Amino acid sequence: MKEKILSALWEAGDYVSGEVLSRSLGVTRSAVWKQIGQLRNEGYQIASVPNKGYRLENDGNMFNVSKILENLPAETVGKKLIVLKSVDSTNNELKRLAAQGEPAGTVVAAQVQTAGKGRFGRVWQSDSGGLYFSVLLRPELPPADIASITLAAGYAVCLAVRKATGLDARIKWPNDIIIGSRKICGILTEMAAQSDRLDYVVTGIGINLNTESFPEELQKKATSLSQQAKRCMDKSLFFHEVLASLDRVLTSFLVSVSLEDREHFKALCATLGREVSVEKNGTTLHGTARDISPSGELLIDTAEHGIIAVSSGEVTVQGIY
Repeated sequence: MKEKILSALWEAGDYVSGEVLSRSLGVTRSAVWKQIGQLRNEGYQIASVPNKGYRLENDGNMFNVSKILENLPAETVGKKLIVLKSVDSTNNELKRLAAQGEPAGTVVAAQVQTAGKGRFGRVWQSDSGGLYFSVLLRPELPPADIASITLAAGYAVCLAVRKATGLDARIKWPNDIIIGSRKICGILTEMAAQSDRLDYVVTGIGINLNTESFPEELQKKATSLSQQAKRCMDKSLFFHEVLASLDRVLTSFLVSVSLEDREHFKALCATLGREVSVEKNGTTLHGTARDISPSGELLIDTAEHGIIAVSSGEVTVQGIY
């Protein structure tokens, strides 16, 4: 019952009366009061006001669902929002839901991930200071186009960061957002597909929002928006901005990608024009990143092989971690 009360307060983002809680849970108001006391003992800040009820206090790092969804168009992203206190990973949770028929546009967010993941099986640090969520899409696209979804999502997040903070956020192909030479966001897109069509796509996004510290091996590679903006970020307001940007960009992307869209993306891509190296088929290739193809491949000008198209693999960019 304690977890159900916490979830109800979490999702409401405002005061919930003891009567409403007791009625929805089928218990007495005294039982609700006792569970509230236990939650407070566990460290949760829960305010209580006569004739209004209980409210989970938000320190900027907690979700306020009503604030997140307020005036959100949700044509493609945000048709349904599921907020969890903790989950292994939001991608895993949304894949489980997708396999059960969850509709496109659903978003799963979590305060903490216990098994957050990045590309190539890497672990993604997922404490309560970050913003972690996944978006479910069911596009009518061939599986080969999945890489473009990652690029479109990265572009949308980059625009949201720039609008919310004024910081010079840029894209490191194919799935990171950086400020300067340090990473603030990673994107992992996974899919289930038939031979010629996608069943569903889950795009997971992890943003270092109010993260205060990083493991030693990441201290020179990672940063957070709060560190760069010199202020604590309101998670709910920022999440609203990101979802609105994703909705605009992905709604347009799933219709068609214009030449103008590609040029806008390339203008924010920090990889282009830099010396890069890429691991491909067990060989390290070196060259200059020249362009991005219509299907999202990075076009690298190499001395040995001329222009090569890279759709996957580990790309190292000179001057960026």
